[in-house]
Amino acid sequence: MADRVRFGPAGLPVGFDGPLMSVPQYLKNEGLDAFEYQAVRWGVKPQVKREFAEKFKSEALKNDVWVTMHGSYFINLAGDEGVVEKSIERIKACLEATEWLGAESVVFHPGFYGRRSPREAFEICLKALDKLVEYMNTKGFKVYLRPETTGKPSQLGSLDEILAMCQKFDLVYPTIDWAHIYARCGGCFRSKDDYLKVFEKIEKALGSGGIDKLHFHFTNVEYSNKGEVKHRTLDEPFGPDFKILAEVVIENEYKPVIISESPVLDLDAVKMRNILEDLKWRKKK
Repeated sequence: MADRVRFGPAGLPVGFDGPLMSVPQYLKNEGLDAFEYQAVRWGVKPQVKREFAEKFKSEALKNDVWVTMHGSYFINLAGDEGVVEKSIERIKACLEATEWLGAESVVFHPGFYGRRSPREAFEICLKALDKLVEYMNTKGFKVYLRPETTGKPSQLGSLDEILAMCQKFDLVYPTIDWAHIYARCGGCFRSKDDYLKVFEKIEKALGSGGIDKLHFHFTNVEYSNKGEVKHRTLDEPFGPDFKILAEVVIENEYKPVIISESPVLDLDAVKMRNILEDLKWRKKK
């Protein structure tokens, strides 16, 4: 459980050109306290060595930076048997590196419906998750798997599907990507009530544990009738509106980890933090 609302980027800060080991200190200097390591294109092997990862963990702890990892984009837990097995192996590698990094969880996109019905794809994904959770229990890993809500109707990962996955396993919790849900539903977040419905679904499905372990992705997003098109900055005229979400977070005393997936990663993370802090200050007046 996060001890407060935390903010950070999904990957290296904009303009950062130092060694990865210096990222936690850099983020602390920006007033940020979360970081999502991106293993999205090449995975973690051979890029993440144990010795390096454990030193990074030490730096993150020293600078009070909460770490998560985003797994490979080449994961499809709803595909053909060979694809699923390779995807499981990629997630296993992430889980091992996550332990070394001291990261809280592995975030991943579950997969695609392909030629299957949503129900068939969901059932195949559940079998893969069962194998992964069994592996985690065998290894004694103290991390979570976090399937992410996806941004296109062709992808497995609606809010209801993600929550249904998480209901089945003790070590699986959602990553709520607000831009993806917004794109998938055609711009449905217009009021506090629209946002609150998501929190209500999380609590109904997962109880207080789901609320205690909130992990968000946020960016503005451009979308079409096929879902997500392109991430946009907070300054661009696209939704969803972070200020409304921030009001809901403050009023209900939620403590999510909020990872910026904006094109200007850490800069918009700082902007989101400032929006939240400004709203807190105004409500105290």
